[in-house]
Amino acid sequence: MSAPNLADLAPPAALAPLRVRRVGATDYVETWDAMKAFTANRDAATADELWITEHPPVFTQGLNGRAEHLLAPGDIPVVQIDRGGQVTYHGPGQLVLYCLLDLPRLGLGVKGLVALIERSIVEWLAGYGIDAQTRSGAPGVYVGAAKIAALGLRIRKGCCYHGLSLNVDMDLEPFSRINPCGYAGLAVTQLRDLGVSLAVEQAGAGLAAQLTGNLVEKASGRTGR
Repeated sequence: MSAPNLADLAPPAALAPLRVRRVGATDYVETWDAMKAFTANRDAATADELWITEHPPVFTQGLNGRAEHLLAPGDIPVVQIDRGGQVTYHGPGQLVLYCLLDLPRLGLGVKGLVALIERSIVEWLAGYGIDAQTRSGAPGVYVGAAKIAALGLRIRKGCCYHGLSLNVDMDLEPFSRINPCGYAGLAVTQLRDLGVSLAVEQAGAGLAAQLTGNLVEKASGRTGR
């Protein structure tokens, strides 16, 4: 993923600095390497960023991942990565929104950030008439018994990378090859099956705006603006 090909969305004036980048379809490992490099090289003046992307088919296994949750990956590659959590699936038609944020600068701890991301997803879905919920002890967002969004982060030097995935309009079959997020038999759903027709980039722009607005609200409350 090369910087010259990144297209910027306008950042909100109320939260500086933060940039939202639409990077199109990207290779998972290349994007993971880019996130690690960004985080390793950033300093106190580096702008926070949100990256909107989607990936070719890949299973990612988190730091706590157990082999028994990979049921039958078949021809889809499995990548051992450095976020928390168990195994999940990424593929075309799924929004992946990476969050590269300086937590102390935002006045957020890890639990607070997770809650803010989940709330942003729930609020954004509500705008399309979807009644979504969170679950205690099971990060992510659910519609009824089915999971629509997954969440996993890595914190290094007070800054996070990785982020969230939201099922938009994709082939859900690969989820049957795993225990999604370590839960046997967990159902998954997507926007298309809930009557919402959006392109991945449209969904990414809308959800990034919702998340950014909540970050603005949090930062403004902390600083008294």
